[in-house]
Amino acid sequence: MTDVLSLVFRTFVSQTKPQKEPAVRPPSAASSSVLLVGDRGVSSSLLLLAAVTAASEMGIRVAFFTQTQIQSLPETLRRCKTTFFYPRTLDQLLLHVASLHESPTPPALIVVDRLESFLRDPAEQSSAAHVSALLCDTASFLTQVLEKRGSGSAPCRIIASYLSEADANKDSEDLSVTDPVLDVLDRYFQVRCTLDRDRGYEAAAAAVQEVWHVYLSGRGIAEASSNKDWEEKHRAAQEWKLLILPDGVIEFNSV
Repeated sequence: MTDVLSLVFRTFVSQTKPQKEPAVRPPSAASSSVLLVGDRGVSSSLLLLAAVTAASEMGIRVAFFTQTQIQSLPETLRRCKTTFFYPRTLDQLLLHVASLHESPTPPALIVVDRLESFLRDPAEQSSAAHVSALLCDTASFLTQVLEKRGSGSAPCRIIASYLSEADANKDSEDLSVTDPVLDVLDRYFQVRCTLDRDRGYEAAAAAVQEVWHVYLSGRGIAEASSNKDWEEKHRAAQEWKLLILPDGVIEFNSV
């Protein structure tokens, strides 16, 4: 999944600042599931960008799960084979995910927007484990299907966003590091992508509406890095800046 995010960052890179060219390589199993943690609005926008980029630039099929009805789709998504699902409950989400293996054209990217909205019952930790395990098992099965068909879109990737109700009104740096649900999710998602808003001088001086730091971390990053030589480790960007311009356009700068 980090290959999709890296492609998003490069596709929407700032045109006003010279960029380091990050290393690009086929995705590994260690980096094919990502949990996006941070502001809900920015997370949803980043998920849509990931879906658009995966469908248009990589040519892969996308299954996008969200409770928020998308009123206006980008023209790119209208032309590409991206399927949107609007489950209202956890049971509906589980049913939709479990049925993906029946598709004659299986997706190579599964996106779940605002996972926390499906985890509102008292047993949210067990529910988080249940849905995460199903997502991982489904992705593993679909990867085998894609590989048997000789599809170049394998493996099947997962990206989901999460922000607990308790942390929704906190600054990014104050997000709870002991959130029990987040601890559960981290067991299943190999990479965490954290959004941290920059409220300092640099953001104000940049003449942009908002600046966010985007950090990639987790065991998937560590495992992938262990397989690279010294030069590759330093070329692979694990931190980016997300810029929201006054006209709403999103750009990225590598750090």
